[in-house]
Amino acid sequence: MAIKEGFFIADCVEFMNGMDAGIVDLTVTSPPYDNLRHYEGYSFDFENIAKQLYRVTKQGGIVVWVVGDKINGGRTLTSFRQGLFFQEIGFQMHDVMIYQKKNTPFMRSNAYTNCYEFMFVLSKGKPNIFNPLKTRTARHGPEMLVHNKGPDGINKKVLKELKKEKTRTNIWQYAVGLGGTTKDRIAFQHPAVFPEKLAEDHILSWTNSGDLVFDPMCGSGTTGKMALKNNRKFIGVDISKEYITIAKKRIEGITTTLL
Repeated sequence: MAIKEGFFIADCVEFMNGMDAGIVDLTVTSPPYDNLRHYEGYSFDFENIAKQLYRVTKQGGIVVWVVGDKINGGRTLTSFRQGLFFQEIGFQMHDVMIYQKKNTPFMRSNAYTNCYEFMFVLSKGKPNIFNPLKTRTARHGPEMLVHNKGPDGINKKVLKELKKEKTRTNIWQYAVGLGGTTKDRIAFQHPAVFPEKLAEDHILSWTNSGDLVFDPMCGSGTTGKMALKNNRKFIGVDISKEYITIAKKRIEGITTTLL
């Protein structure tokens, strides 16, 4: 059946079961991994969530799964097991990206400070869309560059043009906390908020204006807010009435030509 856009209070597996197959262009979500946070006692049915995500994703669509592992003496590698399961049900692991936190305060006594989470970019077949985000190069213009270096190890150079911009790497850095993650104080009533810019960067990378963006565990509504700001359709689902109330408040005053 057709699904109206917006935020909805529901169990995400049941909700997705009621969605038409192959309608979602992009999902950007983060699961409640390894019980690192308490989400009002709600359970997390990973395998059925993954299967329903595959069903509702359009051929050529993308799922961005932002996930980390609990550290308790060592890492659980729950994220790896989830990534392998996604492959088993038909997704391609299009990329393994890193979400690096610029200002993480959590230090370990016997290992280096952990400052990242994974962003699994899962595709249902070949991605339909890739709008690469760019960064300025340190140098640009004509320059003699190494070309066809042979087994003799001799550097052969040829005159080429260095471009003013290059495609970003797959390690994305974001400040976290108020002013970094978001300026919306109300969002921090949710225990785990990922940066608005992270959601926006994926939305701009994998969709075009008017495409449908989905978040089955939308929490405080970051994905929905950034989809709306960038003229995309969106559906956000969470089982918590409290979190959906927060999400709806965060999009008040945002205008779009789509809604």
